[in-house]
Amino acid sequence: MPAGYTGGMKFTIPKDDQTLLRQCKVQVFRGSGPGGQSVNTADSAVRLVHEPSGITVVARNERSQLMNKRAALKRLRYQLEAANYRPPRRVATKPSRAATKRRLDAKKRLSDKKRNRRRIEE
Repeated sequence: MPAGYTGGMKFTIPKDDQTLLRQCKVQVFRGSGPGGQSVNTADSAVRLVHEPSGITVVARNERSQLMNKRAALKRLRYQLEAANYRPPRRVATKPSRAATKRRLDAKKRLSDKKRNRRRIEE
């Protein structure tokens, strides 16, 4: 299954982080970007790949691997909730026959009233 593809499937989102982590493949690596030596020497960046869905999230903002893991789990929960969301079905609204008849009768009465006000041309 390609990464990020949900295909209309629903995924159960566990309440605790440990259960969610067991469903993921965790990869740690050196984060790039600003931070200098503290970022370049420690493997603090975290990538989580959720096995059932194929959704991948990366966190490399903090200098701590634990903080990055928490941030990645938060992002993963958000992504899973977004993948599970289905908009409610739209209920088509159509006026009833009686309502349509009432509207057309009122329209006809008004047009008759206006027509009777016209000048009679001789």
